[in-house]
Amino acid sequence: MFGTKNKSKKTMAKSNDAEHTSVNLIGNGTTIKGEVKSNGDIRIDGTLVGQVYSKGKIIVGNTGVIEGEIYCQNADFSGKINAKVEVSELLSLKATSRLNGEIVTSKLAIEPGARFTGSCNMDKNETGDPKMAAKQNQEKNK
Repeated sequence: MFGTKNKSKKTMAKSNDAEHTSVNLIGNGTTIKGEVKSNGDIRIDGTLVGQVYSKGKIIVGNTGVIEGEIYCQNADFSGKINAKVEVSELLSLKATSRLNGEIVTSKLAIEPGARFTGSCNMDKNETGDPKMAAKQNQEKNK
């Protein structure tokens, strides 16, 4: 009896972990308008017009385009972004990236060849961005 309970707890833990490690893909040729929310990572090779929220990492591939707002823990951009971007940890702009907008992040890495036009604010405390935390709390309450 004890072994059965233990197994079910392990299974539940694995399924919860899977939610946080899931990878979502918006493929090349796909356009989404609206709001996208995920507990896992998101890779965008298509076009997203609107808001994207992720508790994980957002990756914008070479063919990816985002217009709107981005809120996440980490991000790697290789495509075109015209957005307000809030990253609680590390934002990496790859050589092929073109970003026009406002950045709020803790750490920023820009490869040679990347283009960034806009403003960048890195004056955040060690515990994270209160704006992003407030937005996440709003999302939980919906």
